[in-house]
Amino acid sequence: MMARYWAVLRLFWGTAIAAELEYRLNFLISTLSSLGSLIGSLFGLFLFYGSGYQFQDWSWEESLVVLGIFTLFQGFSATVLAPNLNKIVTQVQEGTLDFVLLKPISSQFWLSARILSPWGFPDLLFGTIMVLYAGLQLGLSPWAYLSGVPTLLFGFLSLYSLWFILGATSIWFVKIYNVTEVLRGLLDAGRFPIAAYPMAYRIFFTFVIPVAFLTTIPAQVVLGQGQVAWWIGSAGLAIALLQISHLFWRFALRFYTSASS
Repeated sequence: MMARYWAVLRLFWGTAIAAELEYRLNFLISTLSSLGSLIGSLFGLFLFYGSGYQFQDWSWEESLVVLGIFTLFQGFSATVLAPNLNKIVTQVQEGTLDFVLLKPISSQFWLSARILSPWGFPDLLFGTIMVLYAGLQLGLSPWAYLSGVPTLLFGFLSLYSLWFILGATSIWFVKIYNVTEVLRGLLDAGRFPIAAYPMAYRIFFTFVIPVAFLTTIPAQVVLGQGQVAWWIGSAGLAIALLQISHLFWRFALRFYTSASS
């Protein structure tokens, strides 16, 4: 079964990249846009540290690790999430979701992985460079980077699940673009360590909208500050949200009225 899905995924992504690369100028524009966004984020961080202020227990280089991981999430969103999950609304509006449901493959998989956009690659590259640069300044070992990979993947999975759940609500509320933009706005808080916010916001960004599990906790693991409980919590959250997204999608489909009915 896994081999079958992997073969379909390679076909999906190979076709999608070939189609997108017909517009190569877009890649240059995307790179410049990502670079501009990164410069803006660095400037915002510099405004704090340049004036002598320091986030609690976070040095400049350590905050750069958080910002680098946040940039990786931006790249992941632009590469996988936005191109696929934002189209769920269109599928419902135009009735083409009918054809997806008739395919001999998981509809959630098809809707989540059909497109791979290369326009998010610059953010993935810039984020990786920033984390490596900050780690070099801090003298991190290769093992430190590898130890952070699982929590980073768990963060990707959590973000995907949240985005998909919002996309699934288009079964009832066709126009949900504003809702996803609110989610993306809240996730912008992840560009800074969670210690940068007052206690009430830390609780909100940890237990309500789990921004801390996306950027701060993976950064702490890379920096050797992560606790086993946080690692387990990151894994548990990702698995729970993935299961919830699957169950919620099946529940939402009960209320879907196909274009042919």
